[in-house]
Amino acid sequence: MPFWTWMGLYRGNVSTKWGSRDGDDGQANVLGMPRFEPTQCDTSCSACAEVCPTGAIAVTPGKPEPIAIDYGKCITCQLCVEACPTKALTSSRDWAFGVRNRDDLVWNADASDTHQSPAVPRHFHRSLHVRHVDAGSCNGCESELHALSNPFYNLHRLGIFFTPSPRFADVLLVTGPVTHAMRQPLLAAYEAMPEPRWVMATGTCAVSGGIMSGGNFCGHGLEGILPVDLYLPGCPPNPAAIIKAFLVLLGRKQQSVRGGHHGP
Repeated sequence: MPFWTWMGLYRGNVSTKWGSRDGDDGQANVLGMPRFEPTQCDTSCSACAEVCPTGAIAVTPGKPEPIAIDYGKCITCQLCVEACPTKALTSSRDWAFGVRNRDDLVWNADASDTHQSPAVPRHFHRSLHVRHVDAGSCNGCESELHALSNPFYNLHRLGIFFTPSPRFADVLLVTGPVTHAMRQPLLAAYEAMPEPRWVMATGTCAVSGGIMSGGNFCGHGLEGILPVDLYLPGCPPNPAAIIKAFLVLLGRKQQSVRGGHHGP
């Protein structure tokens, strides 16, 4: 008998309860988005912006808010944390960054509620079917998506299923920066979906283009291509972040981010 089969029989059900109830989310040592503390920031310094490979940080001296941070472009590389001399940017465990409004990924001193697109109707809450389209991904996001089917995360327990055909899908989950070659197949998949339908941009590449944004072979992710109902940056977002994003889309959980501020 294989070792892992024996361990499964010995331990019993090892699926996490997290998502529907309290439990281990499996992300104890996972680094999330850098946390910004403006009171620590030396606004004459631009070290963080200089090392950011995606332009997620911009410094404009003289403005009321000289530091602009767009978590929709962040690939969680932590280079800004290493470069910041004043510790205004620090490492965090803030990985649940799924939002229904793109503006909530842009850091704002006023973290008040923003207008959000409506959640998926209740009759989809226990039977949501997802069609995944790889629009030029490096396969980092795909590896995390595959983990959703393993015994620990067991996405099916939440009533969320992947389907091989867009004709049976409620949600189009897109990864990758949308290369020119994948633009038409992506649009064809979207057009084949029945109404109502929703779009989820998964990974920084799909949200904004990521490290390849504006290159010779792609644009800026789903921007200007499809209407997006849920944005989930990360490079890649971990399985728990993807689960949380699905539940935010369904209205079964509240999003953790408002104006770039990560809360409980």
